[in-house]
Amino acid sequence: MLYAVMIPAVICAYLVKGMCGFANTLVFSTMMSFTANNVQISPLELVVGYPSNLILTVKNKKQLSARVWVPLALFVLLGNLPGIFLLKNGDTRMIKFIFGFIIVFLAAEMFLRERQKEQKPANPVLLGIIGVCSGVMCGLFGIGALLAAYVGRTTDSSGAFKGNLGIVFLIENTFRIIVYSVTGILTLQILRQAALLLPFMALGLFAGMKLAKSVHEKTVKTAVILMLALSGVSLIVSNLAAL
Repeated sequence: MLYAVMIPAVICAYLVKGMCGFANTLVFSTMMSFTANNVQISPLELVVGYPSNLILTVKNKKQLSARVWVPLALFVLLGNLPGIFLLKNGDTRMIKFIFGFIIVFLAAEMFLRERQKEQKPANPVLLGIIGVCSGVMCGLFGIGALLAAYVGRTTDSSGAFKGNLGIVFLIENTFRIIVYSVTGILTLQILRQAALLLPFMALGLFAGMKLAKSVHEKTVKTAVILMLALSGVSLIVSNLAAL
């Protein structure tokens, strides 16, 4: 019965990932939230998604920029540990609720930036705050919406967006797999489930990548902003009970 939910959840999640470069965790977590809790969903999605980040990074390697991904990776790792600690020990609903509003705000700001004729350079202080908050969010829920908001400010094409986002996810995922294993969050049962779901991840990912090729660059950017907004709204609505 559980796999009847997991398989369509994985296909849908990685169809979106192939098109936009992120939001797979949002889709997967939303569909799985009725049958599992965060401490089960996060490590499973982490292992299933690891190869997808490697694929997107390699595919867009020519558009990687150390100026973009190196500082972001450092900020994310800085925020990861407190996020993982809260996942293991805390009630995370209020945090999700607050981060939901932050993500909606950033999506609106990105939308307004796209409509400006002259793009202003991103504020480095704001980028640093987004980076650390991204690490907390990834450590807690594996949600990369804030990472996408950061990379969206510092890249100018969908290939650069997906490549730089992918390598940061890859570094963050490697770190989180190690810490999840040490803390007992990642178990053999979860690894077995992930192995069975990998073919369905690949199916959704490559279908999404193929769809993205036939879509205009501006449309992909609009889809990224829309998925950010939906991520935030989903976090707000699903955690209203925390108030």
